[in-house]
Amino acid sequence: MLERDLQITHPLGLHAQASAKVVQTLTPFACQAFLMAKGREVNAKSIMGVMLLAAGPGTTVRARIDGDDEELAMAALVALFEKGF
Repeated sequence: MLERDLQITHPLGLHAQASAKVVQTLTPFACQAFLMAKGREVNAKSIMGVMLLAAGPGTTVRARIDGDDEELAMAALVALFEKGF
């Protein structure tokens, strides 16, 4: 299991399009993926879950990924956050 804190730098936060990109990035991987923010944990492969985080700019989101391809999935997710979606 891997965990990592990620900072939301996009001026609109984790908006609908960014949430869709998170889900699209993680869906091909077999591992389980979760995002946590503001005391809430959601399935990172669920568009509704990710959007319900309502994470604005500057929010720190903790990603937790567990499974056979967790390292590849985490690398893809980190790259997505680093480029601002």
